[in-house]
Amino acid sequence: MGWLQSLISPLKKLWFQMHSTHKKRRGIYILYEDVKSCPYEDVHVLWSILVESHSSSLPLKK
Repeated sequence: MGWLQSLISPLKKLWFQMHSTHKKRRGIYILYEDVKSCPYEDVHVLWSILVESHSSSLPLKK
């Protein structure tokens, strides 16, 4: 039964890493609907700056 645990353990770690990374990427996009409904142009400008700076800090996938 130890071999089964040694097989499952790395797969479980990979599973958690993949799903936690996805949640981290969502970060600022949770606020998207609120920003979209805001009538102030300043908020939209700041949002675009934030999104551009956030997307450039993400590592590129290969």
